[in-house]
Amino acid sequence: MNTFLPLFPLKLVAFPGEQLNLHIFEERYKQLINECINESKRFGIPAYLNNQIEYGTEISVERVGKAYADGQMDIVTIAHRVFRVIEFYRVAPGKLYAGGDVVFLDNIADQDFAKQQQMVELTLELFDILSLSDSFTVGDQLSAFDIGHKIGLSNQKKYELLQIEQESSRQQFVIDHLKESIPVVRDMESARERIRMNGHFRKFDPLDF
Repeated sequence: MNTFLPLFPLKLVAFPGEQLNLHIFEERYKQLINECINESKRFGIPAYLNNQIEYGTEISVERVGKAYADGQMDIVTIAHRVFRVIEFYRVAPGKLYAGGDVVFLDNIADQDFAKQQQMVELTLELFDILSLSDSFTVGDQLSAFDIGHKIGLSNQKKYELLQIEQESSRQQFVIDHLKESIPVVRDMESARERIRMNGHFRKFDPLDF
């Protein structure tokens, strides 16, 4: 069944559960956000990638962080369900902002415990290489989306992950990405250390032939 959503296209991908802090300054989006606040309704952020709009995420306004005299505002939002745009309206009827008819994707909660553990272990390994271990909190309920927005995925990779409806398949997607990227990051960090050491006095153990 199609649902109409006010739309705020952006060149970003928001995962369900993710918090987004947005600065609202255009008149059309001031109208959109004020309506969402006053009428307790949600809007959508479709990812504008590759010059097209197809998939996005439903968004709720959690609070206004700061309101400016000219109507601009800083808002805190939370992402919810993933949708596919069936019909996009550059200007919604009678509004300044865009809109669209959307269908919400299923979210199949078929978590695989072994994959969950592997995702977390690989993420910890990546963060250890980058000396960022303190910025990652391990929890029993971490989803592929939770991890996906912490590991530096490109927008294109995020977009691919967003479209996957089964959690077990999302877990595998994240695992595959980490397995590919960790060796590359490790080599980059080794190269960085070699560059740092260039020109320094270094002590080498004698070779025993």
